[in-house]
Amino acid sequence: MSLLPPQQITKPSSTIISNNVLLRRPKSQLSSSRFLLNGPSSSSSSSPSSISGRTRRQRRFACAAASTTTPSSSTSSASESGAGVVDGGMAGKAGGGVRVKAVAKIKVTVGGFLDSLRPSRAMDDFKDLIGRSLELELVSAHLDAKTGKEKSTVRSYAHKVDDDELDAVVYEADFDVPPGFGPVGAVLISNEHRDEVFLEEIKVVTSGTAMTIRCNSWLQPRSDAAPGKRVFFSNKPYLPSQTPPGLQSYRNKDLAQKRGDGTGKRLPTDRIYDYDVYNDLGNPDTGANNARPVLGGNKQFPYPRRCRTGRARSAKDPHSETRSGDVYVPRDEAFSESKNVQFSLKTLTSVLHAAVPAVQSTLVDPEQGFQSFFVIDKLFEDGVELPRAEDLGFLRSVVPRLLELLRDGPGDRVLLFDRPANVQKDKFAWLRDEEFARETLAGINPYAIELVREFPLRSKLDPAVYGPAESAITAEQLETQMGHVMTVAEAVKQRRLFMLDYHDLFLPYVHKIRSLEKRTTMYGSRTVFFLCDDGTLRLLAIELTRPASASSPQWRQVFTSSTDTTKSWLWRMAKSHVRAHDAGHHELVTHWLRTHCAVEPYIIAANRHLSEMHPVYRLLHPHFRYTMRINALARSALINGGGIIELTFSPGKYAMELSSAAYDKLWRFDMEALPADLVRRGMAEEDPEAEHGLKLAIKDYPFANDGLLIWDAIKSWVNAYVASYYADAGSVAGDVELQAFWNEVRTVGHGDKKDAPWWPKLDTPETLSHTLTTIIWVAAAHHAAVNFGQYDFGGYFPNRPSIARTKMPVEEPVDAAAMEAFLDNPDKALRECFPSQVQATLVMAVLDVLSSHSSDEEYLGGEETAPWSDEVAVKAAYAGFGKRLKEVEGIIDGRNKDRKLKNRCGAGIVPYQLMKPFSKPGVTGMGIPNSTSI
Repeated sequence: MSLLPPQQITKPSSTIISNNVLLRRPKSQLSSSRFLLNGPSSSSSSSPSSISGRTRRQRRFACAAASTTTPSSSTSSASESGAGVVDGGMAGKAGGGVRVKAVAKIKVTVGGFLDSLRPSRAMDDFKDLIGRSLELELVSAHLDAKTGKEKSTVRSYAHKVDDDELDAVVYEADFDVPPGFGPVGAVLISNEHRDEVFLEEIKVVTSGTAMTIRCNSWLQPRSDAAPGKRVFFSNKPYLPSQTPPGLQSYRNKDLAQKRGDGTGKRLPTDRIYDYDVYNDLGNPDTGANNARPVLGGNKQFPYPRRCRTGRARSAKDPHSETRSGDVYVPRDEAFSESKNVQFSLKTLTSVLHAAVPAVQSTLVDPEQGFQSFFVIDKLFEDGVELPRAEDLGFLRSVVPRLLELLRDGPGDRVLLFDRPANVQKDKFAWLRDEEFARETLAGINPYAIELVREFPLRSKLDPAVYGPAESAITAEQLETQMGHVMTVAEAVKQRRLFMLDYHDLFLPYVHKIRSLEKRTTMYGSRTVFFLCDDGTLRLLAIELTRPASASSPQWRQVFTSSTDTTKSWLWRMAKSHVRAHDAGHHELVTHWLRTHCAVEPYIIAANRHLSEMHPVYRLLHPHFRYTMRINALARSALINGGGIIELTFSPGKYAMELSSAAYDKLWRFDMEALPADLVRRGMAEEDPEAEHGLKLAIKDYPFANDGLLIWDAIKSWVNAYVASYYADAGSVAGDVELQAFWNEVRTVGHGDKKDAPWWPKLDTPETLSHTLTTIIWVAAAHHAAVNFGQYDFGGYFPNRPSIARTKMPVEEPVDAAAMEAFLDNPDKALRECFPSQVQATLVMAVLDVLSSHSSDEEYLGGEETAPWSDEVAVKAAYAGFGKRLKEVEGIIDGRNKDRKLKNRCGAGIVPYQLMKPFSKPGVTGMGIPNSTSI
């Protein structure tokens, strides 16, 4: 992707239609600039975005609809029905039909013109496009009483009535509906334009009554290759058994179209959802070193499924897919234009951030670290001079245009990274054991810490291969670090010992990772904490383990804090290794696997088996927004062979294999719900008398404290929603679409775990509600908790290095030269263990992108996704949901000011805000979008 400078699109005025009167809007009230993204073709253009306010657009659209009514009617008297029918007068008068009008709103986009760099040409093309038409057909919800067959549709061509706003074009179509036609249950649309258009909504209007159908979908032009019509159903949800008979075949056909036939290469304009394994991470045709194993569909590397693209197979590995071109996602899963602009601008700006020190260092040594902590601080304090375009190497093709844009103003030759929140609060927090421990509860990987249930700690790995199962951490070491306030046995009994356990997951990969050409290393690790009386954790001990190899026996050592200078520096290095382990676990398991990767099968299955009329589809759809597209981008540049994760995190080329191992050993759907996850890790126990039904092992556990408020809010909303559509167990078990959806999630989307006994059965409203709550929690709140704080906590990489590049200097056999260098200059030895300049700044840039909210984000409980149907109970429940989330924000703000809560309030502490539901655009460290959208 590349970015062009803002293009000015001006109009002398804006015209709206209100009760047949033309109103002129001053030019000053219009948005006058747009970004144009340079893309390969119209088929790769993104979904549209809102340029002006949603309320103003709806008001103008309503005015256009009102102008179609009889003189005696008015907008205020017309009812906005979400029930999916227009009954008023539809039966017709004696001997005559009814005059009906449909008003369609088309979003103005630059789609179809992305190959043009000149805005004048783009606008000329668009004006030519909108001079053509749409064909609309009204579909009756009833069958013909005499024949028992579907009634003939009523057709009409639409004509344009308004295009003077920058954001929408309004079309109208008039229909003479015959007597007895019955309620309109759907509208068929054929796009007669030469390019795709984005249909926002349709109003079907008869005297005094209006029905709005929310569409928000791309319409492809009618052609010999794509002659089909699109159907858009009324906003009233129907279970399959309750579908009006006139709509049943349309419901089935639409699902069949979205399933496709499983063959052929997918075109960017398709809206077909199908499955494939992760066989496109490597590129074996460019060399054996670039090959990667297929994840999913085999016992060695089990994994969830991703969206099928149908690209050609590799010539050298028929099991792998080639990586040519853009990665397909169904057309309606693309980013909106504002999201694309924000993502592209942020991406390129961040690439430039990474390019500056990368260019400077690669002129000398690509492995060069930071010469001093002063140089690290310089990234935030003094900035760095922008490089010349000719010095950018492989970045030369994408950065120069942005460089010239940035250099237009004074002072733009200096580029700064924004200061992360933790650096703003306390520049030296990363050195403190207390902050290390606090971030396990209130950082970006709060899913890793667990209760120590027994001591000594024991591994589940084969001791014949990996060494003794019992940990080297002794009770004496821990009791010394605890100040002998109690024995280890007493601490275990009182639930006061906790740990980060990266031993069994990482140990099998130690020698593989160490054999890589790049400078990196790995250990298995265990880190133990003690819960103090004031609710904080004290860091006690770190164990690092290297398994035996053909040439060396097992090595392991326990490190603790010390007043001895040498031991103190070894302690700091050991903490850096654990932080790198935590960073890898967070990115590959807690973040990518458990949110992005695990959610994609739910999206595919829902679109294949739940009609857009289905209430469960309506509930889940907002929580799938952008996920498939961001996952496709991740497969293109982040998690692929040679991608950013492999370049900058310790596991290197084994990163995704490690993610597969975590899926095999750790992932299970029934434990993805927040309460179940807390109980599994021993961080809570069930207690009917306690708040949320759980007694937390650590009372001041910010993620759990705030997360349970969000969990309960989602649960209450979903329970009310499900109760509105499912009266009893029979209605759930008898829902053929719902059961097909869940069966395919289990047997195909997560097919490598299809026989696991823990999969819930959707056989009661209660099990359905819990399952849907879990999906929404993971897609929204779980993802927010581990995503939007990444720059705040990882932007200053000494606090959270993504990679540890050097071994502990005391690892046996001891390297005498390395040990001597460590003793002579431990500060330098620690910096050499950190990421290189290239790695560090690249990670900083990526975390900056991933932590940003776009301007068109839709948040949990927000107005953008309020139900449009007329169900009073559903609307009331959603309003209550939004109100509760606003209350939660206030509760969180209060907690962050409570000095008794030392894990979230104190000198230099970043307040825990990741579970605050709403946010402004940018890097804010708060906000819960509806979906895994970045």
